[in-house]
Amino acid sequence: MTTHYQIVIIGAGTAGIMTAAQLKKKDKNLSIAIIDPSEKHYYQPAWTLVGAGTFDFKKTERKTIDLIPKGVKWVKDYATTFDHDNKIVNTKSSGSLEYDYLVVAPGLVMAPELIEGLPEALEKGVACSNYIDPEFTWEKIKNFKGGNAVFTQPTTPIKCGGAPQKIAYLAADYFRKNKLKDKSNVVFATPGSVIFGVKPIKESLMEVIGHYGIHFKPYYAPIKIDSEKKIIYFKHTSPEENMCVINEDNELGEIASGEEIIEIPFDLLHIAPPQTAPKFIQESKLVNDAGWLDVDHHSMQHKKYPFIFGLGDVAALPTAKTGAAIRKQVPVVVDHLMSLIAQNKLGQMSYNGYSSCPLVTGYGKMILAEFDYASNFTPDPKLKRMLVFNSDKEHWRLWMLKKYGLPYLYWNKMMKGKQV
Repeated sequence: MTTHYQIVIIGAGTAGIMTAAQLKKKDKNLSIAIIDPSEKHYYQPAWTLVGAGTFDFKKTERKTIDLIPKGVKWVKDYATTFDHDNKIVNTKSSGSLEYDYLVVAPGLVMAPELIEGLPEALEKGVACSNYIDPEFTWEKIKNFKGGNAVFTQPTTPIKCGGAPQKIAYLAADYFRKNKLKDKSNVVFATPGSVIFGVKPIKESLMEVIGHYGIHFKPYYAPIKIDSEKKIIYFKHTSPEENMCVINEDNELGEIASGEEIIEIPFDLLHIAPPQTAPKFIQESKLVNDAGWLDVDHHSMQHKKYPFIFGLGDVAALPTAKTGAAIRKQVPVVVDHLMSLIAQNKLGQMSYNGYSSCPLVTGYGKMILAEFDYASNFTPDPKLKRMLVFNSDKEHWRLWMLKKYGLPYLYWNKMMKGKQV
């Protein structure tokens, strides 16, 4: 059976729900369907706080059905394949959906299998991850008695690139408050060359790292975890950088075990798993060589199929994959869709790569990184209403925004299609 809709949206996450809600506000008579099998929708930005014991996990969860905009059909199923020539999306058990325009926003998926030993480490509880089970992360942090606490991230793009370091700062602060600082070595290892790509933010974060005494390890790409020996193996991503310091850092028990390979023993390991586009997207004709949805960076229109748009975490955009980025992407996609429906031409709006990363640096402290495609620091002028004049510096008001303001705006504004 084939059912026709003007617009079909794949994904009932932040991008999909926001797009449907804003479209309906523009024209309540549009026929729209959302394909998504998930009964629950999560406010994942709060999972960092859950992992630090300062936010209730239950408050991050809502029923998907309660978020589907009025007048939008929810097809509770999996999208499986595409027939672009006939403008059809096939589903696992609900037949085919025919469309005039397609919005692809299924998010991304965790792919722990891309690091040797990581699935086993997660299954055995040797490693923890806010991306998978933030409540377990909190259990690991509050039961930590000392030793090496290693925090790391993969070489793939990930949701909220700042999240792996946020939990490192919160853990370091927790250890300090509980008189474990002298017994602990907090390590933050990243495949990247810097702690953050926006200069004023980088400078502030390096001060935070110095304050906590965190061992910062750039150019470290995790490649293997030995759950039995509790050792994580890294490949050094920049061989031309001086590696001799590795053999001198005996405090960590860190050793070079081979050419460009480093071992670090751990007592606590938090990791952001590798992440990829969903399999049905990767196997389609919609992706670029790296396996992400191939859309124009400014219009969000697919580069090959003009009747398809994509946004959110699945999109191949050179900016951070965050809800804040989606907040700016959705109005662009909606503008183009409404213009195409009415006038058969693209609208006027353009996405400049804006994204935002609320970098929690301790209990009661936060830095807010806002930036564009060119890594320019672009703070929102509205922050001055909160008496925050330097959002690249730690501030307690930004912590209040993170813990209370942003969840409220998410559920009551963004998810209802209101401008924020």
